[in-house]
Amino acid sequence: MLITRRSFIKKMLYSVLGFLGLSGGGYYYARYIEPDMLTTQQYTWQHPKIPEAFNQIKIVQFSDIHLGFHYSIDQFHNLIQKIKQEEADLILFTGDLVDEPQKYHFNAKIPSLLNELDAPLGKYWIYGNHDHGGYGTEKLQEVMSNGGFTLLKNEVKEITITDSSIMLAGLDDIMLGSPNIGGTLNQLKENIFSIVLVHEPDIADRVKDYHSDVQLSGHSHGGQVRIPLLGSMITPPYAEKYVDGKHLISDTLTLYISRGVGTTRMPYRFLCRPEYTVYTMQSN
Repeated sequence: MLITRRSFIKKMLYSVLGFLGLSGGGYYYARYIEPDMLTTQQYTWQHPKIPEAFNQIKIVQFSDIHLGFHYSIDQFHNLIQKIKQEEADLILFTGDLVDEPQKYHFNAKIPSLLNELDAPLGKYWIYGNHDHGGYGTEKLQEVMSNGGFTLLKNEVKEITITDSSIMLAGLDDIMLGSPNIGGTLNQLKENIFSIVLVHEPDIADRVKDYHSDVQLSGHSHGGQVRIPLLGSMITPPYAEKYVDGKHLISDTLTLYISRGVGTTRMPYRFLCRPEYTVYTMQSN
């Protein structure tokens, strides 16, 4: 763990040096412009295990809001309106709703906004490290539940359309939770398409050993600040190997990492726009 912390501190120093090299206009862009440049990432999943009944089913993943750290309720409202326009069949939140739960002033607007999202196949979420941080575990569960989201904490849910189904598994946060990887993922079945939700992406190297087809993660913020030649500057523990985008982990597992919506530690984004992701399922 000591090596990881040193590596993280080193990258933070590189990040500061990188910003010192930016022009004033570049700093303004990274601080005030790009963090609001919300984009939509789109992928199509074509897989022989996707049933015909799930053909063209649309899934939306959003992650890492970090309310309270330079991300306001008004911005959250705008995000919810954009997600509503997607008319998703299934909505998945992969953790870190609030940056510092012990300091944040929760109010009824948050669950009210979450309740505006409608998905006929359900709305599910998992804990991120910030959700557990500062004794926020119970409070976040209350807020998300009041917003109509179902927690998957080391649990597997079967999503069914007529007589066909897929499996959705959610692990507790790797850093601050109590993840039960084997006990949870051993419930997945080889012949049923499965999606695994886990906040930290690097755990994919263990998820691949089970009957999992897709892993959805956040946590990394895509590096949040990308300096040419130096690469991603902010890569927290368990998001150092896999930082952004799509990764083929094995012959059977594909990892997708959301860059997330908000920021943390530093209120900047540079060459790393915020995003939510839309996945469209396609049967063979």
